[in-house]
Amino acid sequence: MVVRLDSLFQMALAAIDAGDLAALEQLLAAHPELVRVRLESPGKWLRDQIGPALKGFFKAPYLLWFVSEDAVRAGKLPPNIGELTRAIIRSAQQQNVPSLQEQLDYTLKLVAWSGVAADAGVQLELMDILLEAGASTDGIYDSALVNGHIGAVEHLLKRGAPLTLGAALCLERFDDVAPLFEHADARERQMAFVLAALNGKSSALQRMIDLGIDVNLPSQDLYAHATPLHHAVCSGSLEAVKVMVDAGASLTIKDKAERATPLGWAEYYESTSQGERAQRYTQIADYLRTRNATRQ
Repeated sequence: MVVRLDSLFQMALAAIDAGDLAALEQLLAAHPELVRVRLESPGKWLRDQIGPALKGFFKAPYLLWFVSEDAVRAGKLPPNIGELTRAIIRSAQQQNVPSLQEQLDYTLKLVAWSGVAADAGVQLELMDILLEAGASTDGIYDSALVNGHIGAVEHLLKRGAPLTLGAALCLERFDDVAPLFEHADARERQMAFVLAALNGKSSALQRMIDLGIDVNLPSQDLYAHATPLHHAVCSGSLEAVKVMVDAGASLTIKDKAERATPLGWAEYYESTSQGERAQRYTQIADYLRTRNATRQ
């Protein structure tokens, strides 16, 4: 009896969720296609769990991608996720799977993004496993910094990954900023500036402003629908917002998705947050209203 690929993926993910290494290894041995092919036609069971992701960054996934839990299905990872990941990689290596490098590289980006992996305390372990298997560090700093995973960035540096402008800014390694800025092209500079804004790094933003960055220019490569000030608001850092506004960031430019100003973003986050987080956005909204009034 031929078992459909979709059903095989479902069984493999059930084994991963349960932390059942023996069951996963048996399944991979019996169905080596699990590590070779992508799930082009996921069933309703998976569409119900991560439907939007399957149309975007998680489209036609490889099995290895799921160890990141970045397209959140279960909302947790088993304690032995490292051994389960090694089992999948080992099976692919034994078969000389041509796409293994691609799988490793993208899975590392997913792990660097993953809040679930970070919260579970397995992000760095998974990164090490993927790096030891040959995953490339290219672009991984940026992936980690998008979601504020500073610890992952520090770990990559310890592993010998070359320092980038965005990483230097967010780690506040300011002695390295000017030379990296000089050798970066315009797109890399703007990307790094937006990463600093997303992470609420007020001193880093000021360094870039002093070097002549355009405070209103969106990054072409990261959340291009909004200005750096919108992203500073998103960070929840009043100090970062103040640095941007004092440098002349526009208070009236609207993002291209929701057609909202930076104040509109602050009010949205204020209304959808709770406790101390909500208070931070209240402070930002109050500040932006005051500055709006003084600029008119």
